[in-house]
Amino acid sequence: MNKTSLPCSESTLTDQYQTTVPDAIRKVLGLNKRDKICYTIEPDGQVTISRAEGSTCDSILEKFLNFLAQDMQSNPQHLYLFSSDLVDRIQSLVADVDIDLDAPLADEDE
Repeated sequence: MNKTSLPCSESTLTDQYQTTVPDAIRKVLGLNKRDKICYTIEPDGQVTISRAEGSTCDSILEKFLNFLAQDMQSNPQHLYLFSSDLVDRIQSLVADVDIDLDAPLADEDE
């Protein structure tokens, strides 16, 4: 193992594609029984595993956000500030809107 290599941990997939997270990985991520983990597929094809923090992974949203981040980095000339007039206009349009972000969606919105 050279200086840039990190320790490697291995596990085996069962016939049902299940595996046990190795003890060393559980300790590094601070995982306990029933905790959720998140797998992230990087653009180069590598997969990272991390502790899911309070929500499930949304791969579609994650892909979209990664696309936006890459586009902003590749094309900074497309970024511009909103004018204060536009901000004022948006705020006036939503000033009386009351929304509860924690309320469950209606069946037709699911």
